[in-house]
Amino acid sequence: MTDDRTVRIALVGGGAFGAKHAAALKRIEGVEVAAVVSSSLERARKFAAEQGVGRAVASLDEVLATDDVDAVVLATPTQLHASQTLACLEAGKHVQVEIPLADSLADAEACLAAQERTGLVAMVGHTRRFNPSHQWVRQRIGAGEFSVQQMDVQTYFFRRKNLNALGQPRSWTDHLLWHHAAHTVDLFAYQTGSPIVQANAVQGPVHPELGIAMDMSIQLRAENGAICTLSLSFNNDGPLGTFFRYIGDTGTYIARYDDLFTGKEEPIDVSGVDVSMDGIELQDREFVAAIREGREPNSSIAQVLACYRTLAALEEQLDAVAGS
Repeated sequence: MTDDRTVRIALVGGGAFGAKHAAALKRIEGVEVAAVVSSSLERARKFAAEQGVGRAVASLDEVLATDDVDAVVLATPTQLHASQTLACLEAGKHVQVEIPLADSLADAEACLAAQERTGLVAMVGHTRRFNPSHQWVRQRIGAGEFSVQQMDVQTYFFRRKNLNALGQPRSWTDHLLWHHAAHTVDLFAYQTGSPIVQANAVQGPVHPELGIAMDMSIQLRAENGAICTLSLSFNNDGPLGTFFRYIGDTGTYIARYDDLFTGKEEPIDVSGVDVSMDGIELQDREFVAAIREGREPNSSIAQVLACYRTLAALEEQLDAVAGS
């Protein structure tokens, strides 16, 4: 595909993250949101009207059968990610799937095999790789000015009811390990430039209605000796989101999504790090650029698969304890 050709993207998922991608894609030159898909045609039409998209369709299959879509962005429930990624690749469409790629290692490996067989661009929404705050830290690491000794990360939400980021009822259940821990497990290996060689996890009680653990603690060690401590909770009634503390040899930095501070809470200007301050937009820009340039994107399935191997090992640990 030449640089001046419009990349026609179908957006699947009319929820909170679908709206973020819709807004981001509008800001990228040479991109057309050609269609939107939601859980029903009625919801798709409503979402299309809200986002200014002219075409709403009822199913992913309908999109994949058309010749006027080049690529698909999947912002759908976790349990659909792997099967929909495979369907896109088998239909000859480039695909970006929101995190997590899958909720099992076997499904993640099947997606990698399909990508390698088709040669298409297949990217996973590991947004932390793209947030300007984390990019700034990575640039210092790349320049030899900073080395991570420890990452201390808190991922906190208040999800005692099954609601999405907009406070609307969810048709699926979120997961601390396969979804939220995936961000940090991948980022830790990415920023240290070293594979994870040790991983431990413990979890709190399983919610009687949601069927998931509401609290979890994870420890990681990279081959180069750096460590990471990750605390996750759906019980936290306080500031919500993920907060990263980088403790290094020449400083301490605190990243909150696209914003960055020193360890003493002094703001760091990251506005010049990239062309946008929106991590989702930067993620989508990388997807489009990889399609145009015929190259592997940052956060490709191949690059993030190690994260899912670690998550699978942690799940085995947790299951063994639960079954003992």
